[in-house]
Amino acid sequence: MTMLESNVDVLIIGAGPAGFIAATWMTRIGVKMRIIDKRGTKVFNGQADGLQCQSQEIFDSFGFEDRVQNETNHMLEFCMWARISRFTEKVLHQGRTEQFFLDHIKKHSDIEVERGVLPEALSVDMSHVEDTNSHSITLKLRSLGDEEATSQQAKGTGTQDGLFRSNLARDGTDNLIHKSKEQANLEEVVHAKYVFGCDGANRWTRHIIPLTDFPDIRKRFAIHSTSSSSLILTETKPDACGRADRSSIKPEIKPEIRPETIISAPEKILSPFTVTYNYCHRWTAYQIGQRGGRNFDLHQRIFLAGDAVHTHSPKAGQGMNVSMQDTYYLGWKVGLVVKGVVEPSILKTYQSERRRVAHDLISFDHKFSRLFSGRPAKDIMDESGVSMAEFKEKFVVDYRASMLVAKAGSSEHQGDGTGMSPSGGRKQAWLKSDGRFRIILFAGNMSSSSRKARAEAFCAALEKSDSFLKSVIEILTLYSIRRIDIELLNDFPVILHSWDEKTGWDYYKVFVDDQSHHEGHGHAYEKYGVYPERGYVVIARPHQYVG
Repeated sequence: MTMLESNVDVLIIGAGPAGFIAATWMTRIGVKMRIIDKRGTKVFNGQADGLQCQSQEIFDSFGFEDRVQNETNHMLEFCMWARISRFTEKVLHQGRTEQFFLDHIKKHSDIEVERGVLPEALSVDMSHVEDTNSHSITLKLRSLGDEEATSQQAKGTGTQDGLFRSNLARDGTDNLIHKSKEQANLEEVVHAKYVFGCDGANRWTRHIIPLTDFPDIRKRFAIHSTSSSSLILTETKPDACGRADRSSIKPEIKPEIRPETIISAPEKILSPFTVTYNYCHRWTAYQIGQRGGRNFDLHQRIFLAGDAVHTHSPKAGQGMNVSMQDTYYLGWKVGLVVKGVVEPSILKTYQSERRRVAHDLISFDHKFSRLFSGRPAKDIMDESGVSMAEFKEKFVVDYRASMLVAKAGSSEHQGDGTGMSPSGGRKQAWLKSDGRFRIILFAGNMSSSSRKARAEAFCAALEKSDSFLKSVIEILTLYSIRRIDIELLNDFPVILHSWDEKTGWDYYKVFVDDQSHHEGHGHAYEKYGVYPERGYVVIARPHQYVG
């Protein structure tokens, strides 16, 4: 049997959306990494399909949101976050979303997903865990044969049911480990600095570490009938109904679940309307489990993300989205720690901030899912129900004071943390995911001599460390007088529109809050509560959140 041994800065276990977000960060920042998955193939259809607005803002910051726009079914008549984002909710099966990440990663590196690779063992050298340069995590990997790595669904035999990825099916990892030990498969020992556990709800990593004729069929719609309740989400194909959610399948009949079992639910709920099918492309079933992990990391070296550490119902449409946001939040931190740009102590904020987010999400999901489970309540506006305002806003977060967030209150009282609502308007499009922090300067009325002097003094202080700034910090400026009353090259310090010998002046760092020819007036200062005569400075972290 062949035994290899290698070192890597970051090892990502699980090639799903959360794992791909982490891998994308590593490639953009330039960190040596590998990503493995025990499955021999990618997702070809089904799985998570709802894309919230904030997830699309993440895609836009990486540069491939246009592909989502072209391929998705736009949920224009049931939009939850449209008030604070220029994107609307969309539906696209997970396989296409993952392909966007694969193509983007390929543009920036030669990294490929190592499929059919099974992690068998994991250990941490506690004597070196405080040394950030040490490869203190050791994993044993084994390459699976084609038979073990490929599911029946991927072989094209019969109707694809997706149960092999559902939480109704048992995780086959232990069985695969037992089988692989009987075969002469390739083994490898990998020493890593950091590990991301993005391997889904069955979460091997967590176990290893010590821790129709219906008129609205093209819309997402909710139904409360005398027999039951349901949330139905239409997929991307015009003749396909994407999902019918209910919770009345009893545990003892799990082995008997068939397409006929599933279609019988909406038949009763939609009555007197009818729903049927001639061809079933794919089907699956899930069991609602609202759980959150106590520990999101081990010694800030091994991190759990997404379904590996919090699970809930699919009704709120947050599973894939919040999973991606977990690693979007974490990836830049690990990447910059590996590169030596920031101190390792910032990794402690992953547990304190994201665990609170997961807790709030599960609480929201508990109330939200009850609207669609069993018979309708007499009054869904009662105290124990979900308010319509909360239903419309869906899930928002607001990070408390910490070493990364300057806010009223002490960072010692941060607790488990929360997050903030996503940035609104076009300003979010300025914040690209390239690993840099942003200083957003609300320069105010630059025709005022006192205001201009303050801006120049601020820029003079920044210019003292200009060489450092270019690689780690980007400065964006928004001023508030008429565009024609001021000249960019003459009236603004050079650091705000830097010069490059090859490309010339950078005209895409300074913006004006004024009437435009085609899109009206943004009134940014008014909406953000900034006085033009005083100005303001905002510090944004690499994942677009205000510090």
